[in-house]
Amino acid sequence: MKSQFIKRRLPSRAIAVLASAALLVLTGCSAGSSTTPGSSPGGDQSLSIGLVAEPASLDFTTTDGAAIPQALLGNVYERLVKQDDSGKIVPALAKSWTVSPDRKNYTFDLVDNAKFTNGKPFTAADAVFSINRVKSAWTTSLAAAMDVVQEAKALSPTQLQVTLTKPSNGWLFRMTTRIGAMFSETGVSALATAPIGTGPFKFSKWNRGDSIVLQRNDDYWGEKPYFNQITLKYFKDPTALNNALLTGTINVIGTVQAPEALSQFTSNDKYQVIEGTTNGEVLLSFNNSEPIFKDIRTRQAIRMAIDHKALLDTCWAGRGKLIGSMVPPTDPWYEDLTGVAPFDLAKAKSLLQASGAAGKTLRLRLPTLPYAISCGQVVKSQLEQAGLKVAIDQQEFPAQWLTTVLKNADYDMSIIAHVEPRDLGTVFSPKYYTRYDDPTLQQHLAAADAGDEAAQVDNMKKAARRISEQAAADWLFLLPNLMVADKNVTGLPQNAITENFDLTKLARS
Repeated sequence: MKSQFIKRRLPSRAIAVLASAALLVLTGCSAGSSTTPGSSPGGDQSLSIGLVAEPASLDFTTTDGAAIPQALLGNVYERLVKQDDSGKIVPALAKSWTVSPDRKNYTFDLVDNAKFTNGKPFTAADAVFSINRVKSAWTTSLAAAMDVVQEAKALSPTQLQVTLTKPSNGWLFRMTTRIGAMFSETGVSALATAPIGTGPFKFSKWNRGDSIVLQRNDDYWGEKPYFNQITLKYFKDPTALNNALLTGTINVIGTVQAPEALSQFTSNDKYQVIEGTTNGEVLLSFNNSEPIFKDIRTRQAIRMAIDHKALLDTCWAGRGKLIGSMVPPTDPWYEDLTGVAPFDLAKAKSLLQASGAAGKTLRLRLPTLPYAISCGQVVKSQLEQAGLKVAIDQQEFPAQWLTTVLKNADYDMSIIAHVEPRDLGTVFSPKYYTRYDDPTLQQHLAAADAGDEAAQVDNMKKAARRISEQAAADWLFLLPNLMVADKNVTGLPQNAITENFDLTKLARS
């Protein structure tokens, strides 16, 4: 979509594309050409997708984790604005918007025919309620992105005005994420089990420990999806996930968890394999409030003790990309920072001796996710070669890990993929589980948010370099987008750069 949707051109937020390849987000056609919604040659109107990490709750206003927005955002819940396939901010429930010269007032013109699945029409009053509720009722760390809002008010049923306390490059972008989800005031009493939105799908049922079922919303105000039912089926075991596709139990593996086993699909013409990129940084996080991590020499030693290429080859079959910081290549301020802390076992040993950390035991608390368990074993081996002792403790994911590590910061190190877009400032904060408190970093982030486009890019590069040079954590690799599906499934994303799995583009050829 082009800029005619926006009455006054905003500072560009387009995501940079790698020079070596164009950013492709769709393979095949989406729902919408010559086939009618729900129809297919075989009459099969349903699709089943295999995923990992079942949500602990369906309420992302009070529960962290990526599994909830992956399933519901954009499918059940809509936002005023969203990202298109290239990362550009485009209309959703807002048809267009204007920005005042001082960049503090946003006026949104809303669609006039959207309604929630409880039958209530969507109006500007619902947008005001949703924005204010982030500030008053949300308990997740991401809610802080709405603090910059001074006031939201309905100018009419189809016009919304939002006033910020100061110019912010990040606020409108954050409205494309889960904090921009629109809720009905009469539909928030049971968010954890019965979500109500305006989206192309409506929540049908949740079979705990097994699956979430979404039904096509036939009263949807926009273009209706191809499938009338999509089942998101959850697997803890990578082999069981693969077998489910091989036996026809599912039609799509949404996130490959055993990349070393891909050959059984690549050699079979019944299936298609999609490989692209994500913004999921696999982070070896440090609890920076622990005394052992307050010495930068210890943190730097851990980074230098890890042979990242060998780790990637061993635990994820070489699939993924080494990046060296919290910025993926699809962001405008990406720089390859793998050279900041190159593998140097001798120097790592020396730094650990100098800091007094040599011989100390660190608790590596891992979520029960295949990449974390696999890579955790490699991290343990490599750090012990440098002179540390590592005690691995597996935490059931999501419930136990989210409580113990993310909420209570009861850990020394952990491994988790952070898939929220542009989350550097969120992850490296004294209030987040990394407990990283650095005034210099906060200055760079504040300058990036307040300045023009050039200043934003410059200061975000400084912020990324700062956390890398200060060894605030270690970035093991960037997760690839690896998917396998039946050959006739179309509309699967090559790159996964948003929080949600867009089910509306899926169809059958």
